[in-house]
Amino acid sequence: MQRPRAALTFILITALIDIMGIGLIIPVLPLLIKELAGSAAAGARYIGIFTAIYAVMQFVFAPILGTLSDRYGRRPVLLLSLLGIGLDYLLLAFAPTLWWLFLGRVIAGITGASLTVANAYIADVSAPEDRAKNFGKLGATFGVGFILGPALGGLLGDYGLRVPFMFAAGLALLNMFYGYFVLPESLPPELRGVRLSRQDLNPFRPLAALARYPLILKMAGALIALGLAGQVIFSTWVLYTEGVLGWTPLQNGLALAVFGLMTAIVQGGLISISVRWLGERRAILLGLTMGLIEMLVLAFAKTSLLLYISLVAGAFGGLAGPTLQGIISRQVSESEQGKVQGALTAVNSLVGVVGPLLATWIYAYFNGGGASIKLPGAAFLMGAVFSLIGVLLAWNALRNIPAQPVTVGTEAAPANTV
Repeated sequence: MQRPRAALTFILITALIDIMGIGLIIPVLPLLIKELAGSAAAGARYIGIFTAIYAVMQFVFAPILGTLSDRYGRRPVLLLSLLGIGLDYLLLAFAPTLWWLFLGRVIAGITGASLTVANAYIADVSAPEDRAKNFGKLGATFGVGFILGPALGGLLGDYGLRVPFMFAAGLALLNMFYGYFVLPESLPPELRGVRLSRQDLNPFRPLAALARYPLILKMAGALIALGLAGQVIFSTWVLYTEGVLGWTPLQNGLALAVFGLMTAIVQGGLISISVRWLGERRAILLGLTMGLIEMLVLAFAKTSLLLYISLVAGAFGGLAGPTLQGIISRQVSESEQGKVQGALTAVNSLVGVVGPLLATWIYAYFNGGGASIKLPGAAFLMGAVFSLIGVLLAWNALRNIPAQPVTVGTEAAPANTV
């Protein structure tokens, strides 16, 4: 493998641009949809449809891109995806009707599935003991992207609703040209034995890759529970802060920026420290437990201080996901990394379809939607249940995996137990 450090840097930049691109359009896409729909009510309905179609496209195409990368290598799939992302943002920038926006979200869902290949690339170029750390760097990149993206999108949006789309297109296309000259292939030719067939077009088929690995299936269950809990926050945070605390958009933006910064710190540096001091299994369980605490605090928070406490707990909850991914990547052969990562991304996409619908329904039902009692934090209580399920599934799976030695400083300590 040539230039692994430059390759890893490129993958992180790719992820940063992907997340910044999403963040850039968050402040302006709903306004553009409303403008083209003609009314706020119609715009709200289309926003829901566009969100769902994005997740559905990721579900369908993430396994396909993962399998293609196993067959033809990571590099061509990543570069073509970046080209598609750049052209998609240009399409959105000049979309004259809602149908063009709809087509743009379809393309965005397809090309956004390239994060599957990015995960497989990181697994390729990382030593087994470094995978959790490097997946953590990817998570930190997400945090940075969600700090920079919305702020920059709001600033550019003052010059026109379509300006952020053009800026995002420029970033993606520049990254593609950068990758063309810098990015080496990570998968050796002898490991590219997977052939794409018509059966691979079935988005449910790659899930069989998880079924062949019972331990991975259990850990994937923990990731699903973690994802469902996260979707509760993504879907109902603003509803809750505005309805219970009377927060303004500025206060919400500040809180989310603080959360993004803390997430970047935890996943960019504290994961490796936690794994070194606690071992992977305890680090995962600590992260999942902090996620559970976050949900319980949110469910009953009536002050801004408590909400910020929940954000701190949630940031430390980020210890779990990358470390779980690192363990999962060690359970499969190099030639199946793309397929397994594609299956995991597909599962996450399904979570992205189901989670927001379920969370918003629970919130609406317990806040004037027919429930006998009003409970503003009901959705967060549901998130706490998902978090608890994640803790139990992870604990059950991790018991059957040999513990990695815990290293404190330069000396190895006895392996931890769960």
